[in-house]
Amino acid sequence: MDDRFRGLGVALVTPFRSNGLIDYAGLERLIEHQVTAGVDYVVSMGTTGESVTLTKEEKHELLAQTIAFVHNRVPVVLGVGGNNTAEVIEVLNSFEMDGVDAILSVSPYYNKPTQEGIYRHYKAVAQASLRPIILYNVPGRTGSNMSAETTLRLAKDLKNIIAIKEASGNLDQIGKILKHRPKDFMVISGDDALTLPILALGGEGVISVVGNALTSEFGRMVHAALKGDMDTARKEHLRLIEVIDLLFAEGNPGGIKYVLKTLGICEDTMRLPLVNISEGTATRLYHALADAEVVKL
Repeated sequence: MDDRFRGLGVALVTPFRSNGLIDYAGLERLIEHQVTAGVDYVVSMGTTGESVTLTKEEKHELLAQTIAFVHNRVPVVLGVGGNNTAEVIEVLNSFEMDGVDAILSVSPYYNKPTQEGIYRHYKAVAQASLRPIILYNVPGRTGSNMSAETTLRLAKDLKNIIAIKEASGNLDQIGKILKHRPKDFMVISGDDALTLPILALGGEGVISVVGNALTSEFGRMVHAALKGDMDTARKEHLRLIEVIDLLFAEGNPGGIKYVLKTLGICEDTMRLPLVNISEGTATRLYHALADAEVVKL
C-alpha cells in the first residue's frame, strides 16, 4: 500500500484574481497553509480546481508553480481525466511529470459508457501512464456510476492502479470494495461528510474540499480515526459537519472559496459558468464557522 496517499489529501482550489487570471501569490499562500497545517498530499487541477475552465497553457503553468511551491515537502497528485480516452492519454503525455507522484483520473462523464467501456478506458490510461493512477468515481458529476465490480477488476488487473477516490455516496458499494480489494489497493473518501464512516469501515483517507481552509481541523479528524481514536474523530466530525454541508449548498468550489477569502488566504473569484455563493448562504456559512470556533462573530 502506498502510504504517501494515506491520510488527508486536499483538492486544491485554483485562486483567481478579480481580472480572472490565476493568482499565483494566492496559490503560494494556499499551499503554505496546507503544508504548515499538516496536509499529507495535495491534488492539483481536480474538480475543485475548476480545471475545465483552464487553458492548456494555464494547466502546464499551474502544475509547474504548484510543484515549485510544494518544494518536495508533500506528494503532488495531478488531475487528468475526460470522456475521450485518446485525448486523456494525449494530455497525460503532454505534462512534465517530474514532481508528480500520481494521477487522479475521473471516470468518463456525459457519454455514459458501460462498465466494460469504463474498464477499457482506465486500462488504456493506466497502460499509458508513467505514474500510478487513482480512480475517481463521482456519479453525481459524471452521470454514471463505476460499480464495485469494475473497480475491483481494475484493481486486480492493473498494478499501477493503486486507489480509488470514491464519491458515490453509497456505503454498501464502498464496503464491497473494501471487503474484496487486493491488499495494496487503497479506498479514499471523495466526500467530506462521509469521510468518518468510510474510515471506520477501513478506508485510508480522503481527498478533501474543506481541507483547503480547515486543514488542521479536518486533518485532526482524519488522523485520529486512522489511529483508532474514534472519540476525537467523532468530536471533530460533528464540529465541522454543518460547515461541510453549507460548503456545497450552491455547488463547489464557491463555498470553500468564500471560506478561504474569509481567512485571508485568497480571493473568491470564479470563472463562468460558476458564480459566487449568495449572500444568504455566505451568512449561514460564516455563522457555522463561528459555531465551529474557526472565526469569531
